[in-house]
Amino acid sequence: MFTRRMALLGGLGALGAAGLPAAQAAGPQPDGPVTLVVGSTPGTGNDTLARLMAPYLQQKLAQPVVAENRTGASGVIAAQYVSRAAPDGRTLLVLGDPFVTSPSLMPNLPYKPDTGFTFISMLAYGLVVLAVRSDLPVKSVKDFVTLAKSKPGELNYASPGNGTPHHMIMALFGLTTGIDINHVPYSGSAQAIQDLLGRRVDAMMLPVHVALPLMRAEQIRVLAVGSETRAEEAPEIPTLAEAGFPMENVTLWYGLFGPPGMPEETTRRINAEVNAWLALPETKERLRAQGMVPGGGTPEAFRQRMLHDIAHWGQVVKQAGIQGG
Repeated sequence: MFTRRMALLGGLGALGAAGLPAAQAAGPQPDGPVTLVVGSTPGTGNDTLARLMAPYLQQKLAQPVVAENRTGASGVIAAQYVSRAAPDGRTLLVLGDPFVTSPSLMPNLPYKPDTGFTFISMLAYGLVVLAVRSDLPVKSVKDFVTLAKSKPGELNYASPGNGTPHHMIMALFGLTTGIDINHVPYSGSAQAIQDLLGRRVDAMMLPVHVALPLMRAEQIRVLAVGSETRAEEAPEIPTLAEAGFPMENVTLWYGLFGPPGMPEETTRRINAEVNAWLALPETKERLRAQGMVPGGGTPEAFRQRMLHDIAHWGQVVKQAGIQGG
């Protein structure tokens, strides 16, 4: 279950940050400038993490570290670029959920997710909530499911686009609850959220830091948080599990990858520095302001999580009949 994996990764992250031997922490490192290739636009979670992390890595690796956005095809362009880079640790990929959903949505990927990368570390998790328009006559997840079942095919939900995490999580919610609710894809989050506020769509999965100000302004109603523990920022909101509808992997996540064939010593050196950065109180606070919690852990745990999620979301795509690009 996701809870156990979170606990395992969190525990390994703390060990990596606080208990690594000094010899391991001082291992080989990239010999030259490091580029963090971001698979999304400026201001997104991936971009924010890369730019927060870059100064710390620059100091610890004694090399220039910069973030570079290579957008398009839900991160595939950035991933392809990094998968073909030299395995010297100087070109790294910062990418999130599309890494594990693209294989089932885009069967002709120009790389192999399982063997085309070096898995370095989970960076962070982003909490999501189930939100509905303010005038929908429901006050709980149970109410929402009951309403949807009484009107099959009549309710709808927005997402920033086909195959986005928001879409995939809501598709899983539909499979879990057995409801028939229509997907309305947009070309980005801004218009989707505006139509939720304008009561033109009924529901949407939203990042917690986006949803809470809207909830407190009574512009939307938040029914539950997707993680299996309540959000620190809003402890009054129940989890989906507490609401009676437990689901797997209903958070956003962000990870760090390298090209295939990176030396183990280099991989573990970067992993150790990432874990140390994630353990800093100021890092935790800055991530919390973005609706994220630190990740961390070993490269092995990160790889295991990615392979599990590729298979998991492949089943969701198949069962929900989602068509990829």
